[in-house]
Amino acid sequence: MRFLKRMFNPPYPQDAKKEVDRLINELLSIGEKEDFLSETPGGRYNRRCRHIRTREIGTRLDEIGGYELMAFAYDRIQRKLGRNLSDHLDFAWFEVGHWTNLSE
Repeated sequence: MRFLKRMFNPPYPQDAKKEVDRLINELLSIGEKEDFLSETPGGRYNRRCRHIRTREIGTRLDEIGGYELMAFAYDRIQRKLGRNLSDHLDFAWFEVGHWTNLSE
């Protein structure tokens, strides 16, 4: 039900569609190629081993559409990449915007 509601009534303004699609596609690429978490800090990962760009994207999604848009992106990641990577995204977004950990 939530999926259908979001499909026909996405949680962002229509003029933000291109940016939201681009950001979600970037998240998918990060998840597929790098992962949202690392075992060691450095490079693309902050001192808490969370992917820096992933957190920036989460901040921007929060600015555009708040928690609802972040949850929309999270659901897309879970559908496309599976539960393991969506759990990593959940943890990577800890303390970003209005995000509330979904895997707890």
